[in-house]
Order: sequence, then C-alpha cells, then structure tokens
Amino acid sequence: MLPLRHTRPTLSKVSRQGKPAAAAENAQPVKEDCMQTKRSPSSPQGGAKKRSAFGDITNANKNQQLLKKKNGQKAPVKKTKNVAAVNGVLRNNEINTKRALRKAPCSDVAVEVVIEETISNEEDKPSVKEETCVEQLLPPDVEDIDKDSLDDPFSTAEYAMDIFTYMREREEKFVLCNYLESQADISKEMRAILVDWMVEVQENFELNHETLYLAVKLVDHYMAVKVIMREKLQLIGSTAVLIASKFEERCPPCLDDFLYICDDAYKREELIAMEMDVLQKLNFDINIPVPYRFLRRFGKCAHASMETLTLARYICELTLQDYQFVQESASKMAASCLLLALKMKDLGGWTATLQHYSGYRALDLLPLVKRLNFLIMCQPNEKLKAVRSKYSHRVFFEVAKLPPVDVLKLEESFQS
Repeated sequence: MLPLRHTRPTLSKVSRQGKPAAAAENAQPVKEDCMQTKRSPSSPQGGAKKRSAFGDITNANKNQQLLKKKNGQKAPVKKTKNVAAVNGVLRNNEINTKRALRKAPCSDVAVEVVIEETISNEEDKPSVKEETCVEQLLPPDVEDIDKDSLDDPFSTAEYAMDIFTYMREREEKFVLCNYLESQADISKEMRAILVDWMVEVQENFELNHETLYLAVKLVDHYMAVKVIMREKLQLIGSTAVLIASKFEERCPPCLDDFLYICDDAYKREELIAMEMDVLQKLNFDINIPVPYRFLRRFGKCAHASMETLTLARYICELTLQDYQFVQESASKMAASCLLLALKMKDLGGWTATLQHYSGYRALDLLPLVKRLNFLIMCQPNEKLKAVRSKYSHRVFFEVAKLPPVDVLKLEESFQS
C-alpha cells in the first residue's frame, strides 16, 4: 500500500445553484495515526472547533441542519448575544423616541417628561456596594472594618457580619460539659499530653492552625458522647487530625502518614473504622466554631500588628491543653486572649469597635482574662513543651518569653 500523504482538508464545493455537493457533504477527513492536522485561525476553515463535554459529541445538530438544507428548508439561525450591540440599539431607540416626541403635538409632552424622568432615575440609582454601605448603620465611635475590603472577593465583606453572627449562634449547639467525669480510664493529664502531641503533628505536617483547633474540638466532643480506653486515645487524636485536615486543608496528608506518626501502633482498618465512628457519633456535623477564626476577626477590629496577634494566638493555643477552658465559648475565648495581649503590650483597652463586633464588654471578659494571665504565670509542665517551644522561636516573635501582666495593674486598668 502507498503511504498516506499529509494533505490539508479540502473545502466542500458549492454548485452553481447554491446547493452543496452531495459528495463533499458525505466526505469525511482522513484520520492519520501519527499526525493530526492542526487548523490555524488564518486557515479557510478557521480555528479548531471546541466541543463542550457531552454537548456535541454525536454531531446530531449538524446532521439535522444538513437534512433541512436538502429538503429546501431554512436552517435555524443561531442567535448570539452582543451586549454592546443591544445597548447601542436601546440607546438609539431612546434618541429616536425623543426626536419623535419633539415633533409630536403638545398633548404628548407628558409622555416625554415621564421617559426623561425614568432615564434619570435609572442613572441616579446607587450601586450594590453603595446600598450595602447605606444599609449598614453603625453606632457612633464604631469603625466599619469591612468598607476597605469590598473590592476583595476573598474577604466576603458583604457577608462577614452575617457569617460571624451565624457562628455565634452555632456556639450554643456545641457547648461541652464536664465529660471527664464519665471517663473512668482517661484523666486531664492524659488529655493534655494528647493535645501536646497533636500540636507537634500540626507543626511537622505544616497544617493550618484552624486544623489543630478543630481536631481538638473533635476529640472533646467525641469523648463527651462515648467512653473510651486509654490505649485508643492516640488513635482518636490522629483520626481527629485526619478529619480536620480533610475539612480545612487544600492538600491533606494521606492516611499512611497518620499511621506512620503513630509508629504503626494501629492498622489501616482501625483508623478507617475510627473515622467512621467519630463522624457517626457527631452526626457528621463537624463545622464547630473555633477561637482562631474569631481571633483573626477581632484582631482586624483592633488593627493589631502581627506580633500582637501572634501573642494572642499563643495564649489561645495554651488553653487547648488545659481542661478547665473546655467549657468556654470560642468567641469569648478569642476576645479575652486578644484583650490580654493588648494589656501585655500596653496598647490600650477594649474599644467601642471591638465591643460592637465581638458582642462583649471589657467587664464581661475580666474573669477569663485573669485566668488566662494566671495560666501564663504558671510554671510550665516538663511533659508539655510543644506550645511554649513553638512560640519561643523567632518566627513567632518569641512571644512565649514575654512576661505576664501584674494582677493589681490588670485590675486597675479595667477599673479605669
């Protein structure tokens, strides 16, 4: 056999009567094994036609048009929307209408006035951003922290207030009780050691801080509804980090990584079974509010620097290991950590903007701020070094080395 020549596809010939030739219609281009003909935009056929998925896979629409042409029927013309052309036509219609009304008798003057008023009203309508700013009425001395983020699609400034209001409402659904009273084989020290290990996992895998906070919440809520044994505690912790990674991370670690960090103490089937059990016990509702999200929001209200915000995060992360802070709500914990950080950096107190967006007054936060300050003053446990060593690094501004606030000065600042 002779080798195939690389020929360009030929155009279908048109007869003199304007009808396409039958042979050209039924002809199909020759397919080559080693080479595919590439059409350039400047070629007579134009660029290569793009097909939508499953939309034009059978060419049924094209065959129907060819049959209608053979039968003498006109093929339906595909209408394209040209926004610029439509706007130009509408504008020309308005101009022609005004010219016609000027030549009309005096009885049609009222119609012309109505048309001009309608056009002017449409031009004077405020945009969506202006309506949002007008509708949001803030109290005096309260800054609108979302007005500078309206052009940023990632900040969702239009819905930020509604989002955090919804998260405040969800806090009531995830209130934790003193669940360790029903756990005969688990103590506060065991839980603290587990959380300390989870902090190391988050740091080694370079996970988001939201993942760590959510994983600790999953452990607490799971142990609040089920009694477990101490040999399963690390399995629960690694499973909680796995679930939180799938919820928060863009590229979560694989299952084999979690088996490795557990030193192959558990099998693959055990980790999968524990993941299913945790999700079933929590009714697959794992969107639990965490203090870290509120802390970022409140830090924006206070215009806090990265060093001050890191100090508040350090205080908030210390509370993950201490069981006495389990029952505190996420928003109140975040507000108290930020207020204590402002006091430690001598950057003022609780402003009207912070009170408006957090929903807490400074006096409401005073008891929790005292407990947090006492937590920093306590001598660190030798077995719990992950958080303090993490925030002693220069990457985190060495905020763990800052001294706490004197208790008397702290009370005096609240009274003033």
